[in-house]
Amino acid sequence: MITLENIRKVFYQGRPNEQVAVLDASLTIEDGKVTVLKGPSGSGKTTLLSIIGCMARPTSGRIRLGEREITSLPERFLTEIRRQTFGFIFQQFNLIRGITAIENVMLPAYPNGEKYGLLKQRAKGLLDLFNISAKTNERVQFLSGGEAQRVAIARALINDPSVIIADEPTAHLDTKLSQEFMEIMDRLHREGRTIIIASHDPIVYASALVDRTVEMRDGKIVS
Repeated sequence: MITLENIRKVFYQGRPNEQVAVLDASLTIEDGKVTVLKGPSGSGKTTLLSIIGCMARPTSGRIRLGEREITSLPERFLTEIRRQTFGFIFQQFNLIRGITAIENVMLPAYPNGEKYGLLKQRAKGLLDLFNISAKTNERVQFLSGGEAQRVAIARALINDPSVIIADEPTAHLDTKLSQEFMEIMDRLHREGRTIIIASHDPIVYASALVDRTVEMRDGKIVS
């Protein structure tokens, strides 16, 4: 379970251009559930998602992962939590151009010190799982949008995370590919993973897969 208590995130605090991105957000995310943060652009959902995933620190408030408060942990511990607990799927995919699909999938696992052969075998298995093994040695800049999305999902799973975090994952996909993405999320959900998605796409937030929709506006949770 992930618990947020009175989370506030302020950028440029104390300056003339101060911006409050998240305001007093309290939220409990249950294990094994699919939660969607819904809201227009600028509503604060991406910022809140980054705080949940330990990619950003709140200006104030508390975060608990299970029974452990992680708000003020040193960065080296947060890095370990990110790597072990969360798998990230980004809006722009964030694949590294110039290297192959399988090399991209393997990247998040390199710090774990696993033997290269075993890691490569696991990465191949993930690419095969998402029916993209034919592109294993293809450089990612030559992949289609749907292929790049599947590589990004495989990369998110390489460390076998219990929580999948996806930020506007269908923003650059057509209807068919968006539906395919949700089918993959359904498969991961049935494996027992917790899934948190930020999206204003009705294909996502209106899906029968979703257990809970949290609506945000102007940095606040409104429903």
